[in-house]
Amino acid sequence: MEISQVKLVPVLLFILLNSVWCTTSNSISESFLQCFSSHVPSNSSSKIIITKNSPAYYPVFQFSVQNLRFLNTPTPKPEVIITPFKHSHVQAAVICAKKVGIQIRTRSGGHDYEGLSYVSIAPFILIDLFELRSIDIDIENEIAWVESGATLGELYYAIAQKSNVHGFPAGTCPTVGVGGHISGGGYGTLFRKYGMAADHVLDAKIVDVNGRVLDRKSMGEELFWAIRGGGGASFGVILSWKLGLVPVPPIVTTFVQSKTMEEGATDLVYKCQTIADWMPEGYFLRVVLGATNGTNGGKTIEVEFSFLFLETYEELLPWMKEHLPEFNLSRSEFTEMSWIQSVLSSASYSINDTEALLNRSQQSRSFFKGKLDYVTEPISEAGMEGLYQIMFQLDASTVILTPFGGIMNEISESEIPFPHRKGNLYEIQYFVSWDDDEESEKDVSWTRLVYGYMAPYVSKSPRGAYLNCRDLDLGINKDANTSYAEASIWGLSYFKNNFRRLAQVKTVVDPGNFFRNEQTIPVLRSGKMKYQQQLDASL
Repeated sequence: MEISQVKLVPVLLFILLNSVWCTTSNSISESFLQCFSSHVPSNSSSKIIITKNSPAYYPVFQFSVQNLRFLNTPTPKPEVIITPFKHSHVQAAVICAKKVGIQIRTRSGGHDYEGLSYVSIAPFILIDLFELRSIDIDIENEIAWVESGATLGELYYAIAQKSNVHGFPAGTCPTVGVGGHISGGGYGTLFRKYGMAADHVLDAKIVDVNGRVLDRKSMGEELFWAIRGGGGASFGVILSWKLGLVPVPPIVTTFVQSKTMEEGATDLVYKCQTIADWMPEGYFLRVVLGATNGTNGGKTIEVEFSFLFLETYEELLPWMKEHLPEFNLSRSEFTEMSWIQSVLSSASYSINDTEALLNRSQQSRSFFKGKLDYVTEPISEAGMEGLYQIMFQLDASTVILTPFGGIMNEISESEIPFPHRKGNLYEIQYFVSWDDDEESEKDVSWTRLVYGYMAPYVSKSPRGAYLNCRDLDLGINKDANTSYAEASIWGLSYFKNNFRRLAQVKTVVDPGNFFRNEQTIPVLRSGKMKYQQQLDASL
């Protein structure tokens, strides 16, 4: 055989396999559509089903793609998009996808760092929940029922319309979807005072693998535990959450100052490491480091220190004078406002434009990659200096320190699946964004470089990670039969000792591993065999 013919063999094989895959995929898609249409009235199904031939397909798909890394042409797209506006539509989608053997992805806001809510190598159906976003606030009883397709901004807005002394301890990005955020844990500026968003879930509604809608009572306490921080995608489709609201003072105070290395930023970063986790629990601090041009023509690090105090200026001033006198503490540096205005401020919105919270679109979108660690001991100045040198290699790099402590130290690490509580001084995230796809390899490589450098300075055995900052570099499930031991490579980082319990819950509620992606909870093989034996005996 000639060399040219040898080279053609793998190409022809790929074309043949791709043709077979497409034919099979189309057949499965048609079977799904037939099944779905039989479960949903014809006058409704046409509004819910969006096929690849529909002019609405691409606009709907790309609307909630927050990371442009997953919008380019080679990225696999869903065979069909389902946009349910009733819970029964989600039930039909699950029943039919399981029946015909096609995977599903469920998207609420589209902020998954690795795009797993809308990307899959295997053929899949996308259930996009943006039409399921009703919010019912009961201020008298301090609760809210929120559907998964709502955003955090819509939730905060709805609360503020009813009360200026209530809030909810979730994230700072208004366009993040409630469904995924809370199922992964979720935290923001109130978490040192009140804990995680998932700590305040009172009830939930979920569509299970059999297409049933379950609430807390019918799903049982084990599944209810699992979906509050263990990731809903492993267990079903979260339809809605019942949340407990928290009190906030009528006046809070923000404070933001930036300093370069030449202005003492290095010493201040080290000092913040040593005191931040025992600040009063009503204080929140975020420290953002970025590389910039120095005054002498070289590079320097500029550090932004952002505080939120659940106090007035007069109340907070004594503590700041005693512990952080290095800052300019004049009255003009502090801004008193309502809690909802602080939400706008954290999102870089005008504090007088509450309506901006209803905008489901990002102000801008980019390519990005993030990785995350937990720090249990202050990093030495020498260690931080090495970090700065790596940051100088990429101007677009950002490192974010978020101190823990407060109420987080008092909640057991097994209370919900999110385990990173007492003993963590702060979370540190390495983040880079860019605008040109050609820079992707370079910028993603930078995150891996800095992650490797930081290994001696962060948590160990396991090295901690956070599901809502998903990182496929930690490891992935190779297929539907990935073992617990194989999945532990990434699972223990996210969940520590809670990973085993999550796998036990998964084995009971989804023994066939229908709900799966590259980082869903695995089924325990022994448990699966036991379930199959019980099933066989019942037939």
